Amino acid sequence: MKFVDEAKITVEAGRGGNGACSFLRLKFMPDGGPDGGDGGDGGSVFLISDGSVNTLVDYRFMRTHQAQDGQKGGGSDCTGRSGEDLYLRVPVGTMIYDDDTDELIADLAENTQVACVAKGGRHGVGNAKFKSSTNRAPRRTIPGEEGELRHLRLELKVLADVGLVGMPNAGKSTLITAMSAARPKIADYPFTTLHPNLGVVQVSNFRSFVMADLPGLIAGAAEGAGLGIRFLKHVSRTRLLYHVIDICPLEGDPVDHFNLITEELGKFSPELLTKERWLVLNKIDQLSEEEANQRCADIVQQLNWQGPVYLTSGIAKKGLEDLAKSSMQYLESIDSSRGD
Repeated sequence: MKFVDEAKITVEAGRGGNGACSFLRLKFMPDGGPDGGDGGDGGSVFLISDGSVNTLVDYRFMRTHQAQDGQKGGGSDCTGRSGEDLYLRVPVGTMIYDDDTDELIADLAENTQVACVAKGGRHGVGNAKFKSSTNRAPRRTIPGEEGELRHLRLELKVLADVGLVGMPNAGKSTLITAMSAARPKIADYPFTTLHPNLGVVQVSNFRSFVMADLPGLIAGAAEGAGLGIRFLKHVSRTRLLYHVIDICPLEGDPVDHFNLITEELGKFSPELLTKERWLVLNKIDQLSEEEANQRCADIVQQLNWQGPVYLTSGIAKKGLEDLAKSSMQYLESIDSSRGD
């Protein structure tokens, strides 16, 4: 599943209808009093999170969205009709920013959450409202107010139970392909994954979790190098991280790769370092069982790693069943502790 995780749109609320200037004129009341009605309120623009929407791709092509204007008032104290509100559906997990000020307007982290992003203009006032004992024939009216106009930036944070982090070519895409039905693009060059990919890992009947294959990191990602923040912003929504390491990379050292990723996570948000993270030593099919176990022991010792460790191979599909079952048990334990 390919994600369009960022879009910029312009939203404009409806203008309030003008108040009417009118006087009652009947056959036996030629000098009737003022009867100009108020205008209608302009429609507002709302964004609503919808679990059936997966991407922001529609907003790449439809960039301007306008709510309905309020109608002007009429004679006989008739109030103008209010403009209809406009509701725009976005995926759950969408962050809404004011693109001019960079202010976070809303974080739609749950289904059916609603945020007003542009308020409709207030209705105008008709001349009937200005009648008084000293002013029997007012001609004053108040026009309707303009609706808000805002430039928005929508950012989608992937909502997944498990996120895969690691250097480019650590084998994350192959891993999610082997564990789920996801089919991301795979190649032997860095940054094959340019968008987050989701896959559902089925452990048993009615027991499954969502895994996100996220774009790889390089040094300086927290400052925007490589795919940078476009990757890192997705990590914060996951409940468990697999730190995937190529156990025998062609270039560099696995320990250095681990430390680099950890440093970038900490630079972006220190809270990410407190998130549950499991060490997944991948591509063990390239080594004998004895060599893989020895290299695993060396890496764990150098890192002084105290958490869970798994030896896997996405191509040979080794160690994946144990990893999936353990992940499911961990996620279920979180849910039960929260009373979900």
